[in-house]
Amino acid sequence: MILKSKTYLYLTEFFAGMSVMAVELGASRLLAPYFSSSQIVWTIIIGTIMIAMALGNIYGGRAADKNPNPDKLYRRMVVAAVWIAAIPVAGKYVIIGISALLIFSVSSNFLIVAAFAACMIIFVFPLFLLGTVTPSLVKYTVDSLDDSGKTAGALNAFNTVGSIIGTFVPTFITIPSVGTSATFLIFAGILLLLALIYLISAKTKSKGAAAGVVLFILCCFFGMSDSFAFWETDLAYEGESAYNYLQVKENENDVILSTNVLFGVQSILKKEEGLTGMYYDYALAAPLMAGAYEKEKQDALVLGMGTGTFAMQCRRYFGNVKVEGVEIDGKITKLAREYFELPDDIPVATYDGRAYLNAVDRKYDVIMVDAFQDITIPFQMSTVEFFTMVKEHLNEDGVMVVNFNMHGQDEGDINQYLADTISAVFGQVYTIDVAGNTNRALYAFDSGKTLDAFRSNIAEIRDADLAALMRKISAEMERYDAGGYIMTDDKAPVELLGMQIIDKLIQKEMQYYKGIYEREGIQGLLNSV
Repeated sequence: MILKSKTYLYLTEFFAGMSVMAVELGASRLLAPYFSSSQIVWTIIIGTIMIAMALGNIYGGRAADKNPNPDKLYRRMVVAAVWIAAIPVAGKYVIIGISALLIFSVSSNFLIVAAFAACMIIFVFPLFLLGTVTPSLVKYTVDSLDDSGKTAGALNAFNTVGSIIGTFVPTFITIPSVGTSATFLIFAGILLLLALIYLISAKTKSKGAAAGVVLFILCCFFGMSDSFAFWETDLAYEGESAYNYLQVKENENDVILSTNVLFGVQSILKKEEGLTGMYYDYALAAPLMAGAYEKEKQDALVLGMGTGTFAMQCRRYFGNVKVEGVEIDGKITKLAREYFELPDDIPVATYDGRAYLNAVDRKYDVIMVDAFQDITIPFQMSTVEFFTMVKEHLNEDGVMVVNFNMHGQDEGDINQYLADTISAVFGQVYTIDVAGNTNRALYAFDSGKTLDAFRSNIAEIRDADLAALMRKISAEMERYDAGGYIMTDDKAPVELLGMQIIDKLIQKEMQYYKGIYEREGIQGLLNSV
């Protein structure tokens, strides 16, 4: 029998540990397009998985004491394998369904509640079943109390090594190369194969195992789609990188990049030359503040390059501005070259923005910080220490421009924290809300001549649309009155603060649909959507 040498039990422990971690990492990628990839979502994933594993440990130990028959463990593994294989088929529909139901009943903390509910429904049951593996195997492998500690330690070591490999393989191999759906199917297939080898060698008759094979094959057939936005039929590109879910959508006027969420615009290419109608236009005030028309050459750095929208706008309107970018996701840079016409002579370093500043000693006339996406604000790029580093890389008359993705009007919200933190570093800070969307632009500098330079440079603009916008910015931007909300490397609760604003935006947007639902019911709501 295959279990006589106990080697197979250790292999089972190894691959079970590997699969748990693979599912955990796959869970983050499955949820990211709908709920973001923030630390909050990661906390929910880890918490629910730990709940599942704890309950599985309890049940597995009791079940093994009551009936020490490995057949039941491997049958449970068949069920877990089929469930995991079904996640690529049904998971995204479950998430959309849960969100649709909760958005009408949850008045606050929608993202937390929806993400937690999705995790509980999709991931708890299969991981509960995998949680039964370790206590069951301890029961089957321990021969006497004399070697119980040694045996349990060996099993845990195999589980840990498997978990380590299960952490690296999805992140660096399967998800970037074949996608999240295939990753779920690969590890589900490993679990199913383990169970089948045992059941066949033990000559255990199991109709459930045969049904499991059929269901797994069906899941492979229907679950190989890498589309998260399954209602979209005209995407130019949809895929994943080591960092992001990526979506490129093209219409007759624009090419648009969205990352990690199925709505919003992270970068845009206007097919007709001109202003974008977005915050990139407002950021063009920064080169003017730094004397774009007064200097023979300007150097600009973009932290969070995306597909290079700001860089190409600078090139279009200010021929003397030399822009270089930093983008942590190399896949985005490849998409920029392929879909967004980013020229090869605009250099982009594949690096974290703060780490890049640490590594270079150059100074710039303009530094744009555009690394904030919804609630996934990198805390290391939101602190006094970071903005001090930015200031040290600016020339004496240099300007930092920051894009805030969300308007915020309340005391102690994320925008006030960021603006107060920046004000603790720079002598002068001005802000303006971007017309037509939820973005806000912030300009920070120390030179007392910056605003005079801005006004005099506006007079030199030949493009009528740009000149009109710059005059609007000059007239409407407001000097920021700083408070005491300062973020440091030690304390920067950016995601909780960002989530509060996202929550309010969701509530505001859904009032319209709630009204339709109350007046016309579900059919009216479906018709409106």
